[in-house]
Amino acid sequence: MAAYTEILAGIEGGVLTITLNRPDRLNAWTGIMQTEVEAAIRAGGADEAVRCIVITGAGRGFCAGADMNGLQSIQASGVEQYRAKIPDLQPKAVSPLEQTFPGRFGHMFACPKPIIAAINGPCAGIGLILTLFADLRYAAAEAKFTTAFSQRGLIAEHGIAWQLPRLVGEANALDLLFTARKFDGTEAERLGLVNRALPHDALMTHVNEVAQHLATQVSPRSVAIMKRQIRESYFQSYADSLAVADGEMKASFATHDFKEGVASFVERRLPAFTGK
Repeated sequence: MAAYTEILAGIEGGVLTITLNRPDRLNAWTGIMQTEVEAAIRAGGADEAVRCIVITGAGRGFCAGADMNGLQSIQASGVEQYRAKIPDLQPKAVSPLEQTFPGRFGHMFACPKPIIAAINGPCAGIGLILTLFADLRYAAAEAKFTTAFSQRGLIAEHGIAWQLPRLVGEANALDLLFTARKFDGTEAERLGLVNRALPHDALMTHVNEVAQHLATQVSPRSVAIMKRQIRESYFQSYADSLAVADGEMKASFATHDFKEGVASFVERRLPAFTGK
């Protein structure tokens, strides 16, 4: 993997783990971190050795939101100058799915690999938005969450106004956005914001088990297509979604992974999927 300054990235057992690495600042978000996280996700999405991506935070926090020094620099230099400091990583040619989901985190929806957010501690503002674009979210029960924006004179940024109601319902989304109140991982699970909340000491063990299952026990081709089907369905009729499913099912019958899935079941052995 490339050398990074504000994240750590390593691959083990088919799992790419991206760790936000500013623990002295509770991994507060910066333009550099934005660039590095996106670069690592894009690289993992294109790497056949990567079957699953995990994002977590170093130290006791996940991401405390935007670095306040960066927010102060917006006041001092203006929005356009601030944006100019953040490199544009969007490739010249992007997939139709990424065109459907533009913006800072849309590339995560378009990434063909499953992305898991392991929320190990405080998760606020843009850090919370980052997790909403992951496919699965697991949190420490003790982790504290807040949208934060209304208490900073800001608005529902970077697609959270579209994504949050789809996860927790409109009434809950408005509550969390209007009040910017703090809530913990246990409530996040009850609201449907995270898949599961676990004791802090058990969080990464559980996440690693899920990631290893995705890396070894399921077809990466199937997962990539399922992920695309779900995200495309947001803008499809039922009939259109069904037509896509019928076409993809027919194409699956000719793949190695379909033959391997059937053979491993009949032979009562672990599968050896290739993604082909």
